[in-house]
Amino acid sequence: MHEWFDVEKKLESSANVAACAAGLDTTMFNADVRPADPRFGDFQVNGALPYAKRLKTNPREVAQKMVTAFEKDNSLTSVADLSIAGPGFINFKFKPQFYSNWLAAFATESDFKESASRFYSGDRVVVDYGSPNTAKQMHVGHIRSVVIGEAICRLLEFCGAKVTRDNHIGDWGTPYGKLFFAYRRHLDESALTEDPLGELERLYKLGSELAGEDEAVLDECREELVKLQAKDPGAMALWEKVNELSIAGLNEVYEQLDVTFDCYLGESFYRDKVQQVYDELSDSGLAEESKGALVVFHTEHKRYAKQPFIIRKSDGASNYATTDLATMLYRHEHFNATRIVIVTDDRQKDHFEQLDLTTAKWFERTGRERPIFNHVMFGKITGKDGKPIKSRSGDPIRLKDLIAEAIERAYALVKEKNPDLSDAELKHIAQTVGVGAIKYADLSPNRTSDYVFSWDKLLSFEGNTAPYLLYATARIQSIFRKLDGPQKDGLEKRASTFETDEEIALARKIVEFVGALQTTIETLRPHMLCLYLHELAGTFSAFYSANKVIVEEEGVQARRLILCSRTLLALKIGLSLLGIKTLERM
Repeated sequence: MHEWFDVEKKLESSANVAACAAGLDTTMFNADVRPADPRFGDFQVNGALPYAKRLKTNPREVAQKMVTAFEKDNSLTSVADLSIAGPGFINFKFKPQFYSNWLAAFATESDFKESASRFYSGDRVVVDYGSPNTAKQMHVGHIRSVVIGEAICRLLEFCGAKVTRDNHIGDWGTPYGKLFFAYRRHLDESALTEDPLGELERLYKLGSELAGEDEAVLDECREELVKLQAKDPGAMALWEKVNELSIAGLNEVYEQLDVTFDCYLGESFYRDKVQQVYDELSDSGLAEESKGALVVFHTEHKRYAKQPFIIRKSDGASNYATTDLATMLYRHEHFNATRIVIVTDDRQKDHFEQLDLTTAKWFERTGRERPIFNHVMFGKITGKDGKPIKSRSGDPIRLKDLIAEAIERAYALVKEKNPDLSDAELKHIAQTVGVGAIKYADLSPNRTSDYVFSWDKLLSFEGNTAPYLLYATARIQSIFRKLDGPQKDGLEKRASTFETDEEIALARKIVEFVGALQTTIETLRPHMLCLYLHELAGTFSAFYSANKVIVEEEGVQARRLILCSRTLLALKIGLSLLGIKTLERM
C-alpha cells in the first residue's frame, strides 16, 4: 500500500497515464485531483472539463475515454469504483477493504515518516526565525515568528529535509552606545542577577532618554559606539557579557515553548563579511553609485523601478540589506542550503522581496546556484479594538508573562473539571494545555491574517482550539485503558471490514492526513494542518457517538479500535509537528 501513501499524487499519476492511453494531448491536460463530495466518491479527477473546453469538445466524452483507460488498470479498479458525474467529473469511491489495508500499512509514526520523508529528501533548509534584539525582553509580538518558524522546521524535518535553525539576533549597532553609557553609570547589580533582560532593557531605555535630553550624553553614547566598532577590549568584553546574558534570558522563554536553535548567527557575525558583497555587486555591474550610496535598481519590477535597494549608505555604513545579502551568501556556502526560509512580520515584505531579486541576479552573474527563498510573513496579534495588545500600563505584554498567565488560567480550568487530581498532575496538565493553547491560537489562523487575542477562545474546550484537540487525544487513550492486553493485540487479523457510514468517513479522513501534510508544507501555512486536525477530531466524535467501540462482536470491536488507534496517531503526529505536546489524560 505504500504506493498509495499519498492518494492524490497516486491518482494524479494514474490520471496522466490514462489521459495518454485515451489519446489526449498530455501537454494540455492537468488531472486536477481533489477530495470529492462524499455523496459521490472519495476523490475526483476534474481535468476533463478544462481540457475539453480548450479543444471545444464534449467533456463527458473525454471523461468516458479516460474511464475506459482507467478500467484497464487493475491496480486501480481493484481498490476503487469509478463513475462520471455532471459534465465530466470522474469520481473514485474506494472500497472498504482499501481503507483497511491502508490503515494496516500505516500503523506507526515511523510508517508515516518513512513515506513522508521522500517529499523533501536531500533538501538542506536554513530556517531563520525568532530573531529578537539582544538586551531586550521578548514581548507578545515575538511569539508568532517563534511558533510559526518552529512548526515549519518540524514539518520540513518530518518530510525528509535537513534543517538548520538559525536565530538571526539583532546584536550590533547604534543601540549599544546608549546601553553601554547607562550600564557603566546606572547599573543595578542585584536586578541584573535577578532579571538580566529586564535590567538591560531598563538601562537601554534610560540611556535613550538621557541622550534625548542632553547633547553631551548623546556624544558620550556615540563615543561608546565608536569604541565598540573599533573593537576596544573593554567595549568588546561588555558586549560579550550583554549578549551572553541576553541569550540566556531568551533561552528561558524558548525552553518554555520547547524550542531550541542550532545557531545564533546575528548581525555582528556578518559585520566583517560585507566587503565581499560590495565588491561582487560592483564588479558584476549589478550595483551602482547613486547620490553617494551604493544601490541596486530593479527597473524591470513595477514596484521597485524607482525604489533602489541601498546596500551601502552615503556615509559608507552598511545596513540591513548589506548584512542580509552577506547572510544569504554564507548560508549558501557554509550550510549548502537548497532552500532558505525567513519568518518575519509582513511589514518587511518589500525588503525581503528586493533581497530575493538582488540575490537572484547576484548569484546568476557570479555563477552560483541560488537556493529557493521563502519569506514567510505573518500578521499582527490584536485586541478586540483591532490594535496591538498591550498590558494595563500600555507597554507591550512580556512573552514570559503571557505564558505564565496561560498556565495559571489552564490550572484553574483543569482543577475545576478534575478536583481530585494531585497538584503535580494539575501542574503538568496546566503546563501542557497553557503552552499548547498559546501556540495553537497563533498557528490556527492563516498566518498572513491579523488575529484577535482572546483568553476565552484560546482556552475553550470547544471549537478549533488546542484544549479541544488535547481532550480528543486523551479521550481516545481512555478507551484503550479500559481494555486488557489481548484485546489490544492483533487487531488487523481479527478485524472485519468497515461497514457503517461513520466508520468509512473516519477512515477516509485519516487517509486525508497525508494530503493535509503535503498542502501545509507546500504553502508553509500551518493553519492548513490545524484545520485538518480539527476536522479529524470532529469526524471521530461523530463516529464515536454513533458506533459503540467496546462490543461483544470481536471483528467489529477490532476494526473500531483500529480507527481509534489511527485517529490518535494522526492527532499525535499532527500536534507534535505543530510543536504541541499531548497528554495521557485530562
